[in-house]
Amino acid sequence: MLTDPLLLAVMTLAVVILGLSKGGFAGIGMASTPMVAAITDPLTAAGLMLPILLVQDPLVVAIYRRSIDWRVIRRMLPGGAAGVLAAYVLATEVPEWTVKAVLGMVSVLFALWQVAVDRRGVPQIVRARRFDWPLALAAGAASGFTSAIAHAGPPPFQIYVMPKRLPKEVYVGTSVMFFAAVNLMKLPSFVALGLFSLGTLQTSALFLPLAIGSSWAGAWLIRRIDPQSFRRVINGILLLIGLALLWQAAAGASLG
Repeated sequence: MLTDPLLLAVMTLAVVILGLSKGGFAGIGMASTPMVAAITDPLTAAGLMLPILLVQDPLVVAIYRRSIDWRVIRRMLPGGAAGVLAAYVLATEVPEWTVKAVLGMVSVLFALWQVAVDRRGVPQIVRARRFDWPLALAAGAASGFTSAIAHAGPPPFQIYVMPKRLPKEVYVGTSVMFFAAVNLMKLPSFVALGLFSLGTLQTSALFLPLAIGSSWAGAWLIRRIDPQSFRRVINGILLLIGLALLWQAAAGASLG
């Protein structure tokens, strides 16, 4: 088991954030893996967090099982599978800072775009039915790819789903179900890439009670928050995460 005190402290915070995200505060979990990666290497961070995600997913899916938009899942999941496969093929070719730069830019632009949408309404091209399938496939592929690279798939998912103005619990349930499926798809590639070791698995197991408890806490809290405030909080978090990712990408590029 990994015993570095700083790593364990950061893992504690990262797991709580991840649990709250799984419980309903969709998007904030993006910060968890970069936090751990800041004090260890990115592959170790990804290997530490995936077992925790796989344990959290069934619990939260059970909580929101009656609040899932299955049409969204059906339209996004083929793209998600393609994105996970692409990430596996390119895992040793794409520098981490490049992925963070793209993801950070998408996050910031989307957050700003969402502010404009709140003021002026969703552009007709996004609402148009004839564009729904292509947008779903593209967003699913982008979510699958960034999730497989750094457990950071929410921004592309939100770009496609948030303009649909789903009820709060349906939005959360759909997000939970989509990423639960994507996380299962990631497992074979993580095994093939050797991202699990006895030490990382033992460390992940240490945090499972905290992961489950924080997921329940997120589900309890999210039902007591006003929907409009919920969207604003998610958008603000996304903007901050996007800026953090761009900063990390710039630091990585300067070192690389």
